[in-house]
Amino acid sequence: MKLGMIDYYLDEFHANKYPAWIKEASGGEIEAVYAYAKIDSPKGGQTTDQWCNANNIQRINTIEQVIELSDGLIVLSPDNPEQHEELCDKPLKSGKPVYVDKTFAPSKEIAKKLFTIAQKSGTPCYSSSALRYATEYQGFDYNEIENITSWGPGSLESYTIHQIEPIIAMAGPDIRKVMFTGTSRHAAYICQYGDGRRVFVSHHGWECPFTIAVNLKDESTKILKAESDFFQPFIYELVDFFRTGTIKVPHEQTIAVIAVIEAAIKASKEPEKWIAV
Repeated sequence: MKLGMIDYYLDEFHANKYPAWIKEASGGEIEAVYAYAKIDSPKGGQTTDQWCNANNIQRINTIEQVIELSDGLIVLSPDNPEQHEELCDKPLKSGKPVYVDKTFAPSKEIAKKLFTIAQKSGTPCYSSSALRYATEYQGFDYNEIENITSWGPGSLESYTIHQIEPIIAMAGPDIRKVMFTGTSRHAAYICQYGDGRRVFVSHHGWECPFTIAVNLKDESTKILKAESDFFQPFIYELVDFFRTGTIKVPHEQTIAVIAVIEAAIKASKEPEKWIAV
């Protein structure tokens, strides 16, 4: 099975890692063969031609040609989700399986628009943060969870998805409103569910490991530090998606993730005020 990679620029962490990981996880049955990039790396990295030569992947000059040549598609641009509306439009009309890298969309409105395109075209697709697959975060019943406190590194704009995605996977998508409680240096916010449960999210330095404290209704607490290799189960699920077309993350959950991130960014501009999701 031949995969085509579509990216804003190719010399970035996910594009650098996914081809080898997918080939290994599939036993060589699925391989990234083609790649398209809108621009060369703006960060001083390899040009598109240099990257393709270094990775033994054929450069393709148009998204249309990548779609025509490929059996399945990966739309990357993990650090520039504002590019996804443009980069995803034709792939999501193709009918071929499409994985869209995190963060799926910059707004709830665009997320819904992209999934509507895919559904009308019969295109199986999904998107996810790899943190959803951390071994430590598995096995919880939504009905057992009372509250969650989550810590992690990175910025609100580009890294909060790695905290919100596992939370929604564990506790459900019904977050109704968000309040920013952080500072200019360290983002923090509260999420409130429709049933009154709350989630507390905070960002710290790059040394801070992804950690979740789950308060259960039986009055016990589970402290979960994401120390497992969460990329491995993520890639195995991705390989299975390309083999079977089985969507791995419900679209409803992805829309909820994007809606919460959008609300959190809005809330950061109006601290200590509830913002509707």
